[in-house]
Amino acid sequence: MFAALQAFVAVVDEGGFAPAARRAGQAASSFTRQVDALEATLGTLLLLRTTRQVTLTSAGEAYYPQARAILDQLAEANRVVREGPGAARGVLRISLPVTFARLHVTPHLPAFMAVHPDITLDVTVTDAVEDLAAQRIDVAVRLGVLDSSSLIARRLAPQRRLVCASPAYLEAKGRPACPQDLTRHACLSFAFADGARRWRLSRAGQHEWVRVDGPLRTNHADTIRESALASAGLALLPTWLVGEDIAAGHLEPVLAGWQADIARPGALPLGETGIHAVTLPDRRGMAKVRLFVDFLAERFGAPPYWERGLPA
Repeated sequence: MFAALQAFVAVVDEGGFAPAARRAGQAASSFTRQVDALEATLGTLLLLRTTRQVTLTSAGEAYYPQARAILDQLAEANRVVREGPGAARGVLRISLPVTFARLHVTPHLPAFMAVHPDITLDVTVTDAVEDLAAQRIDVAVRLGVLDSSSLIARRLAPQRRLVCASPAYLEAKGRPACPQDLTRHACLSFAFADGARRWRLSRAGQHEWVRVDGPLRTNHADTIRESALASAGLALLPTWLVGEDIAAGHLEPVLAGWQADIARPGALPLGETGIHAVTLPDRRGMAKVRLFVDFLAERFGAPPYWERGLPA
């Protein structure tokens, strides 16, 4: 059965029977027999075959990630037996959000690689929430509120957002004294598919929701930051993105004492967001995963370095 699973996964990965067979150094007919036997056992077609290509059926699409996960687990079990559970080597597949990776992860990767030369990093940088099992990701960094799932999460740092603007904008337009003052300001808003344009602020158990408006709406945090630096309006951005700007005096936080977030339908209360490393349950015991997550936590610090010197 495992040989049939391996043949099926190899055909999908390589895009056909012939290239899968060449990579394995076997005859294509052997792979064909294995996949035929697997489909006969399951009683359904997994692959559609033509003279030019091989594609997954709907059953194959559902079956492939499970088959891949089984083979990955078997490979990991074999590795543990061969090398011992504490061994830290091999490929570590990582998924990172784009801007956070650029600022706070990729600059540190050379240091990790220098300390752990037996670990090869395979890094995907994307803002998509990837399926860790289907994409064979060992560990991912996720920002904000975690969806309920079977993933194992470790909180690396808080994710705190501040309402801020350039000193020039505040001198020209005034400083908001309370949350409702935001309605009279140009607010640079983050765009969600649901169209939400509300900011939520909280202080000492008091919560206020403010509908904001302004000249810019985008799904790109860097665009909001650059516009705020250019005095286009008020922005609600995470401290990991604007901490250096605030420390340098290029941006100034307002509404001191208020915690801020972007309100979305069904969102959890403030204080439950964070920056997390997440992994599948079968990956959490892997030494290379533990070492990487520990490395990030140590590099970020507590409080994280981008928060030091900022207002509480």
